[in-house]
Amino acid sequence: MTTTTRTMLDQQLKRARLVSSIAATVISLACGTNYVYSAWAPQFADKLHLTTTQSNLIGLAGNLGMYSMGVPVGMYVDRRGTRPPVILGALLLGLGYFPFKAAYESGTGSVPLLCIFSFLTGFGSCMAFAASVKTSALNWPHHRGTATAFPLAAFGLSAFFFSASGSVFFPGNTGAFLMFLSVGTFTLTFLGFFFLKVYPRSSYHPIHSGPGLSSSQQLRRTLSEESKPQTGRSFVDGEPGMSPTVYTTPSGTTAPALSGATDELVGPSSSRDVSPPRRSNDVEAASAGTAQEDIDETSSLVSRSSSLPGDVYVESSVDMDRSHRIDIRGWALLKSLEFWQLFCIMAILAGIGLMTINNIGHDVNALWKYYDKTVDDTFLVHRQQMHVSILSIGSFIGRLLSGVGSDFLVKVLKASRVWCLALGSVIFFIAQLCALNILNPHLLGFVSGLSGLGYGFLFGVFPSIVAESFGIHGLSQNWGFMTLSPVVSGNVFNLFYGKVFDKHSIVNDEGERTCPDGIDCYKDAYYMTLGACAIGLCVSLWTIRRQHHQRLKEAKRTAED
Repeated sequence: MTTTTRTMLDQQLKRARLVSSIAATVISLACGTNYVYSAWAPQFADKLHLTTTQSNLIGLAGNLGMYSMGVPVGMYVDRRGTRPPVILGALLLGLGYFPFKAAYESGTGSVPLLCIFSFLTGFGSCMAFAASVKTSALNWPHHRGTATAFPLAAFGLSAFFFSASGSVFFPGNTGAFLMFLSVGTFTLTFLGFFFLKVYPRSSYHPIHSGPGLSSSQQLRRTLSEESKPQTGRSFVDGEPGMSPTVYTTPSGTTAPALSGATDELVGPSSSRDVSPPRRSNDVEAASAGTAQEDIDETSSLVSRSSSLPGDVYVESSVDMDRSHRIDIRGWALLKSLEFWQLFCIMAILAGIGLMTINNIGHDVNALWKYYDKTVDDTFLVHRQQMHVSILSIGSFIGRLLSGVGSDFLVKVLKASRVWCLALGSVIFFIAQLCALNILNPHLLGFVSGLSGLGYGFLFGVFPSIVAESFGIHGLSQNWGFMTLSPVVSGNVFNLFYGKVFDKHSIVNDEGERTCPDGIDCYKDAYYMTLGACAIGLCVSLWTIRRQHHQRLKEAKRTAED
């Protein structure tokens, strides 16, 4: 293949990846609607005469679907690819929101049943979002932090998009807004499905054996493998990073990895049934042809810089990256101290963020009704939507800054990405101080803005940290384990907020609950989260210190070997 042809194919592949990244971003925009809950929850609770605790239970069910299903969804995405979860997610989102519209119009609804439908919205979001993030991570391995920052940022911007659209097209009409959520989330996810695709790398170059390599250090196809027809085999067999095979780590031990770049180079497992690939477009076929042309039957996969027989690398800076050399998952993940450190950070900071995200509407109502007795429901709805938008924009900015900023930390400053989590802890700490001291509702934007920013810093960088610490091949299921933590902390913080708020609430003659005490309605809840921020910062600094020592040990072992 000529250089000109190869360049043209690379350009086509790049354009295809860009289209796939845009699709992942659009899908993610539909997946963050659990965070718009505060924009309609107070009105929904008033219409159905629900307590603040009952309203929080419905919101928590959505969070439960989003976070508790991360492990099975991640395993499904890792094994089956990124496309099937997207279409399933679209259906669950549409079906999950529609019953809320019906319940609001009728003024009645069973809380347990509403929790189930809320769970479905979270479950659908989890499926589609996991697929979009992994697609971005696999398509742009050289710039993983930046690539995943866009779908992560769109996820954070989702609440702003739907809240702002609702305030423009359906002002004060909660029933129409709920219908908009049902139709809008389904449509965005369904349309993105047709363009979301993982495209393989085609930049592999074989390394021919030299005097420094013994024959035992070269990887060759076995006779049984050579006898198999190769015409149907390509880099687009399923998707890169999909089905498990055998992966050799730098230490010489074997671990399960996924097909795609690594699987194609090492060779398929003997127990795996390989079906002929379906090449859906010329770009995929071209990239497969490029990769196959570069690999001959005796190409060595040992890097020029490696002298260890147990080392298996590919000639690519991507595969030399730590996230491609390690594969820690399952029980090995649960026995890792670094996993539990990150798990605790996620639990603490995500729980703090979710408390404000789910209850900023109640903060708005309490402060405004205490500050100005003449405010009406239309004014309060507008203010709630405004603060949900501020939260969403803050989350969007935080995700972008931490995603791109973490790449800067690693590549330029040679520092840990976990510094972004430490900064997020500081931002959350300032947000809690604001919530404890702001009496004027005009200044409540500091609470919502800083909470969104801190939440964005947390989720914008965390997938990259997980991939870097435990390997890219098991990213979806490892990320699923990590997102179990907000299930516990989110419940604790939100239910505590509900109990505090209900303690100060009274029921009027019409059966509606209201809290006349202003900041005292929720102040005690923010004292608890303030202390949690300090703990989160300490754990973040401990993780940075331990990571530094671990990386130094790894570098020393590599130098000695």
